[in-house]
Amino acid sequence: MKISEILKDNKVTVSFEVFPPKQWDKIESTKAVVREMSGASPAFMSVTYGAAGTRSGFTTEIANEIKNSGVTPLSHLTCLTSTRDKIHEVVGELRDNNIENILALRGDIPEGFVFPDKQYFEYAYQLINEIKAMGDFCIGAACYPEIHPESKSRIEDIEHLKYKVDCGASFLTSQMFFDNEKFLNFYEMCRIKGIDVPIIAGIMPITNAVQIKRSIELSNCSVPKKFFRIMERFGDNPESMKQAGIVYATEQIIDLMANGVNNIHIYTMNKPDVASAIMNGLSHIINE
Repeated sequence: MKISEILKDNKVTVSFEVFPPKQWDKIESTKAVVREMSGASPAFMSVTYGAAGTRSGFTTEIANEIKNSGVTPLSHLTCLTSTRDKIHEVVGELRDNNIENILALRGDIPEGFVFPDKQYFEYAYQLINEIKAMGDFCIGAACYPEIHPESKSRIEDIEHLKYKVDCGASFLTSQMFFDNEKFLNFYEMCRIKGIDVPIIAGIMPITNAVQIKRSIELSNCSVPKKFFRIMERFGDNPESMKQAGIVYATEQIIDLMANGVNNIHIYTMNKPDVASAIMNGLSHIINE
């Protein structure tokens, strides 16, 4: 099923993200994670575009496992370091495996990186155009509630986002955030500027102190004082921090839904117990 169909009625949906292993000998354990997570009945599950040093086939393999588990798969596709020929190969592979949902991403540019030649895509909208020309895919794109790090302003950022939608992105998934007001303000501005596709809120349950620091560095997102106090109080106790992180993420989701945001994507970090705990905390809300 296409994700645009899943989202079209604006019903409450919660989806998960998983990532493939770095080595092929770990593929079965990742498939076991997928099967366990599928038991929580997510609306769909996305799989990231490999990991450092992995083949794109790892992503397709996990996407197939998601599909075989009875859940709609969404395959990430990052174009930053892939030639057009490679993109064609991967999209063809997804098409051959009847995987019809793709999240089109450029990827983060490493410091000092220079695009080698025109065989590479510089922007996500170029990748969206290329995918559209290759088949009847449902294409999603990323958005940044706290402004893309390369944008000069919020206005410029939303203009670029609108262009991705105009090129064919039928839904948007946000970068993680910890302050709901940031997302709600961003959401309202998107609607004012004519971005009318579903915007899915990306939630990262922070369950350990190391993850907190790394996530903040990678996402460059702001952290409310409330969350810092949680980290200071429970960060040295792994079990307490895990429980507090699950509760914080669950409360974030409930608050978003209370404010009319019905589509949530959880960055599960391949932790079925965390995904299950959040879904249990939302059981009546999801089925309302």
